[in-house]
Amino acid sequence: MSRVAAVDCGTNSIRLLVADVSDGRLRDVHREMRIVRLGQGVDATGEFAPEALARTHAALVDYAEVMRRHGVGAVRMVATSAARDVSNREQFFAMTSEVLGTVVPGAVAEVITGAEEAELSFRGAVGELDSAEAPFVVVDLGGGSTEVVLGSGDVTAGYSANIGCVRLTERCLRSDPPTDDEITAARQVVRDALADVLAAVPVEQAHTWVGVAGTMTTLAALAHKMTTYDADSIHLSRVPFDDLLSVCAELLAMTRQQRAALGPMHEGRVDVIGGGALIVQELAAVLGERAGISELVVSEHDILDGIALSIA
Repeated sequence: MSRVAAVDCGTNSIRLLVADVSDGRLRDVHREMRIVRLGQGVDATGEFAPEALARTHAALVDYAEVMRRHGVGAVRMVATSAARDVSNREQFFAMTSEVLGTVVPGAVAEVITGAEEAELSFRGAVGELDSAEAPFVVVDLGGGSTEVVLGSGDVTAGYSANIGCVRLTERCLRSDPPTDDEITAARQVVRDALADVLAAVPVEQAHTWVGVAGTMTTLAALAHKMTTYDADSIHLSRVPFDDLLSVCAELLAMTRQQRAALGPMHEGRVDVIGGGALIVQELAAVLGERAGISELVVSEHDILDGIALSIA
């Protein structure tokens, strides 16, 4: 058995998993998430903002202390959509090398491709699902990109679309609440991106839709009418499309203040959850029409678990 640490640094959040790995299975020791908005303004400026790097550095320093306290022997940190796009990413890598090197000498963040991100997400998401429900279409809806992956035991096809809740909000949904024109423009952006997804991934073969990451889990918590977020109850829960789409429509019509008052809503998702909800609406329409799917299965296990398994 080995103790490993996985760090997933996305556009909106940075997450840590410390786990023991034995016979290809994980046992959680510590799991944590912080909203750092590393991708703040990246879509417009093409570079990391100094304050975004500072927030990420502060979180990573704390994570390194957790790793040392738990006696981690190996660490892998992956950076996804935001770090693929920026001109000053070497500044980011130097920072990760300095901090992670205090845990494991030579450790540094790595940028993974959309295909690698999709495969890691799939591996983490379906590990506890009944194989009789395969093929699965796993959707990892992040801040800057959305991965759509089809497979059963292994990945059959996958595609990383350059849309996410942060990117879509910054590009289109600027009003509070968004105007009809903004929503129409955002919907067209999503449909254009999904056309590329559908050309690469035969979603009509899927029997089960599995959603991972913060937008999906938050929507599920709201659909289940939770007053506070309960990860154990969310994990592998099912949300019928009627309930899912009702929540999505309500979120898009709310003001920021109204969204912030919702019990399960993390403060770092308040201003971007509408963009995520719109993407989910379009995905539900496609998967309902093409695959006859009528519910969303939500998994708390995702790319972070896939990263930890990849170390072993």
